[in-house]
Formats: sequence, structure tokens, C-alpha cells
Amino acid sequence: MTEPAEILDQPWDAIVIGTGIGGATLGHALVRQGWRVLFCEKGRSAAATREGRGDYAESAFPGPNPAADLRRAHLARAGRWSDAIEDDSRPNGKPFVPFIGAGAGGSSALYGMAMERLFPSDFNPRRNFPDADATTLPEAWPLSCEELAPHYSAAERLYRLRGSADPLRPAGEERALRDPPPLSVQGGGLVDRLQRKGLHPYRVPMACEFVPGCACCQGYLCPEACKNDGGRICLQPAIDTGRAQLIDECEVLRLDATRHRVREVACNWKGRPIALRAPVIVLAAGALATPGILLASASTEWPDGLANASGLVGRNLMRHFNDLYAAFPPAVEGATDNRRKEIAFNDFYDSRGSKLGTVQSFGRLPPAEVLLQSMHDDLLLGRAAWSAPLLDLLRPALRPLLRRIVARSAVLATIVEDPPYADNRVMLAGDASSFAQPRLAIQYRIRPSELVRIRQMRELIRDTLKPMRYLSIRQAENNRMLAHACGTCRFGVDPADSVLDRNNRAHGLDNLYVVDSSFFPSSGGTNPSLTIAANALRVAEHLLGPSGKSAGAPDAAAAPVRAS
Repeated sequence: MTEPAEILDQPWDAIVIGTGIGGATLGHALVRQGWRVLFCEKGRSAAATREGRGDYAESAFPGPNPAADLRRAHLARAGRWSDAIEDDSRPNGKPFVPFIGAGAGGSSALYGMAMERLFPSDFNPRRNFPDADATTLPEAWPLSCEELAPHYSAAERLYRLRGSADPLRPAGEERALRDPPPLSVQGGGLVDRLQRKGLHPYRVPMACEFVPGCACCQGYLCPEACKNDGGRICLQPAIDTGRAQLIDECEVLRLDATRHRVREVACNWKGRPIALRAPVIVLAAGALATPGILLASASTEWPDGLANASGLVGRNLMRHFNDLYAAFPPAVEGATDNRRKEIAFNDFYDSRGSKLGTVQSFGRLPPAEVLLQSMHDDLLLGRAAWSAPLLDLLRPALRPLLRRIVARSAVLATIVEDPPYADNRVMLAGDASSFAQPRLAIQYRIRPSELVRIRQMRELIRDTLKPMRYLSIRQAENNRMLAHACGTCRFGVDPADSVLDRNNRAHGLDNLYVVDSSFFPSSGGTNPSLTIAANALRVAEHLLGPSGKSAGAPDAAAAPVRAS
């Protein structure tokens, strides 16, 4: 965090909006080559979130169901998104606050640190969904898995991944992985059981240092130098060079542009209007906020929203269908070292003629109070809102049961790919002309064909876990599960059916790039973070060019930031 006088009169080569995996990785790569980069972040800096580290924000609530303003304050201190999003997926849908990040590192500051490559088949999605509408699902990504491979390796080194090779991946695929720590007793027992079932478990690649006492901080900010997120690995090192600065608690309201170029970034900085200028503008605010900013930037030159000549900005929202399974392996009952995400297997990635996805260790479930709060919110926002007060009455009885489940279970998570549909989308729900970010809304409907695939994965997991006892925590149908949101500004070759070109530059605009998960044409069946990082390195390489500088951008005098 810096003072206004340190920023307002400085020229910048690039402004990066958002400090998650995409924005921080790209900005860091540019800074290493001499660019001067201003990072603009809606949430708080790392220094401002120190008190919110080491536990879930909900654990600091003064009681169940706190007032909205108090909840917002706690979420903001913990690096969490705190704004409600409208749910227009069904009549009378209620606003909700998604579990995503807002602060230094973005959602990566909260992530579970599993960073996986997509499979080669993911880059040709039409083959996986042959009955899909050609206007909805492209035949192929505009780049191949082979083109992205060196950037995958560079991202694995950058984020210091620890894991082992997946025996089901293509032969000869070179991975830049460090050795993982030894398996826990519980993890070892689970590996043995899976292998006896004929499956192929391996050590999931983790962006984690595994310091002594590592709690594998999933869902909250890490208090140690352990979680390798966008803030720790890229943002802070970029700032430490002296060639980058962070302006936090800065809401981007809109991008002011001509027909071919973004002129300035209009912001609300802690109640103060400012305008930021640089030759290159990079949007990396996430697959929800990035299309919101573009739609809010409508003008006479771009009447349907900036970069939206195709009409696809905000459309094709994907989020993955995720379920959890809290299993109780008899051989390791009583073991309590269940915090780590240790293993994964991809035997069901393509199964029985259907494209499904990966299965991974989840780590330890959230504490009982956090689970109860989540259950209350889900009831309140769903069709059984009448039962939420009943749950509150049952909290004293449910609390010890949930604590035993949290302490003793080995939890697996399934990730099932969801294909893009144009009517699954992010929209504006507020007044884009006011001095505040417009509210966002989503529409998301699961098709019958996807419900079939969700059931297929559930049947496969049921057969896999037999005869163990387990508790199924079904979240796949929950539209509020948006941690893996992607696809809302897809890249492609044809401006008629994409928002970005193959180098992630917005069609029709010379200086606007998007490097968060918005660019995905399809979601694949695994975690998106490594693909976001690899692609950000690829785009940085494009911006730098053969000489290490952008063609005509940093060589020109950059206009300074100015107060409005």
C-alpha cells in the first residue's frame, strides 16, 4: 500500500487490474524485464489483512447470522469478496456472497494450492461433447497443449510445485515438480485402498512449502511463508524491485475507451475518484468482475459494453460441478492428520464415453461452526428457507457430530467439467453510471445432459469407496459454488465468436488484455490455476516481444495517473 503522492505523478508501462494468479503472474513477468507496473486491487493489501490470517472469516463472527455490515467487515479483513451477487437463475433467487478472494493474491490467497495441467484432450473440447452446439462450444482452443507446455513448466517452477507424475498422463510429459513430503498415515491407507481397486493415485502437485506445522490453509489466508499464492510469489517480489506498486481498496468503475484504445481506468479509491493511465491495460479481476467492468464500460463507441462486439462478454459462464465425500477408512480410524491435500487420480477423467473430471484429496473440512453457518446460508437462500431457524435450534446437537466428522474423515473432492452455454452468464444488476461498482448478477442453469454426468461421477465414487463408510456432501447443483468460475471472455480466432484473440488481447482494442480465467473456451475437468498462470506467462512473453519490450508501448512516454 502506498500514499497518493507516491503514485499520482508517476508514469506506468502497464496497469494490471486484479492481483490473483493471472494478474500477479503477468505483472511479475513484465517487471522482471524492466517494465513499470501499477497493480490495482479491489481488496486490501497483505499488510492490511494480517489480522485475518490463520482461520476462516466466519470463525471471527461475533455470533451466528451477523448483521450484513459486520459480516462484510470481517470478510474484507480476511481477503474475501464481500459484495452480494444477484442470482437470476430462478424466480425469486436471493442475493449471495460468493466464496472468492478480494485482496492481495485474489482468490489464490484462499485456494487449496492444487495446481494441475489440463489434459491434451481438453484443448479439443468438441470431441468431448460431440452433441454440443457449435456456436457454444468451439472445436478447439486457439493454441495447443504443446504450445502451452513450456509455460506450464515455467509456472510449475515459479510456484514451486511439489508432487509426483500422474501415471495416466501422456508419456514423455515433462513436469517441473519438487518432491512432496511423506504421505500421512491416513493418506497412505487411502492410496493402498485405491490401488487395490485398480486405480492410479499420485501425489497432487501443490503450491505449498509444507513448513513444520503446516495447516494447509484452504479457505483462508496463510499466516506463514508457506502458501505459494499470487501475492507471495509474484505481487510482493514485483513490488520489492521498486518498479511496481500496489494501489489497494480501489474499485474499478469502468474503462474509458475510444473505438480502438483504452484511454483511462476510472476508479473509486477509498471514496476518492481517480483515473489511471498507461499504454497497456490488463484486466485480471476474475471471471465475474472482469466482464462486469467491461459491461459497465458501455459508450457510444461500444454500446453493448467494451470489447463486446460479439455479444459474448459475460456469457458462457462455467464453474465446475464439485462434490465432497467425507470417508472413514477403517484401517486409519482415529488418525487426525487429515489437513493436507495429498493425492489425486484421473481414472474417471474420461469414463464410459463421458467427459467427467478429476478426483482429489480435499484436506480437512472447515470447522463445525463454519459448516453450520454455510448450511444456514444455503437453507436461507434455497427453497427451504423456512427450515433455517430450525437448524439454528439444532446447532448445539449438531456441533459435536460435525466436529467428529471434521477430525476423523478423509475427504475427497470430485471436479466434473461443465461445458459453456451462452445463456449461463454474468450480467450487471446495478446502475453503471453511479460512483460505485455496479452489482453483478448471474444466470446459471444445469442441463439434463450435465445432470447425467454428475450422476455418473457419483456412481463411480460410490463404487470406489465401498465398503468404507462415507458422507456425501453434494454441491454440484449449488449455483453459488463459483470458486472455479471461468469462460466469460473467451479467447479465439474469429472475432464473431470470441472476445479475445489468441494472445488474450480484446478484439478491436489495441491495448486491452484479459489474463484471468475469463479466457477459457472450455473449463476442463481440473483446477484452473496452473493454466491461468501458464497462460499469463505466455501473454507476458507476447507483450515483451523479441527485444523484451512491447511494440511501441513502454518505449513511449506513459501518461501519469491523475486525480479526477
